[in-house]
Amino acid sequence: MIAVSITWFIPIFILLALALMFGTVVVLGRVQNGRYLRPVVTTLAKIPFMRTLLQKASRKAIERSNPELASAMTKLERSGVMNDPQRAEAAMSRLTASERRAYLDAADEMGAMPEAVNRAQRRRMEKMRKAQRGR
Repeated sequence: MIAVSITWFIPIFILLALALMFGTVVVLGRVQNGRYLRPVVTTLAKIPFMRTLLQKASRKAIERSNPELASAMTKLERSGVMNDPQRAEAAMSRLTASERRAYLDAADEMGAMPEAVNRAQRRRMEKMRKAQRGR
């Protein structure tokens, strides 16, 4: 009799645990602009299927908020920009003006502007920044 009544509560316990975890994630996301949620997300990103889910969610959010930035990011990812600065320069020249502007704005916000290798590249990057700010 007691064993039967406990088994009826198992789905309720599972739902309560899921609600508690979801509530914890929501609270951690709200406190100090997600400062305490970032380590949790980076830990979850080490799991392969969670990494793909997080990347898809991030990409969809960027597509909704800034479609130019999303298209620029897909073009840059396809060309393998993250590893080679010369590829980055070539890929930046293939972007449209609005995509380039959106990418440079996002890079300035993040403080993750790719550092130029030589003086000519630094001058070109500075020229692009000045032209972008002038508009």
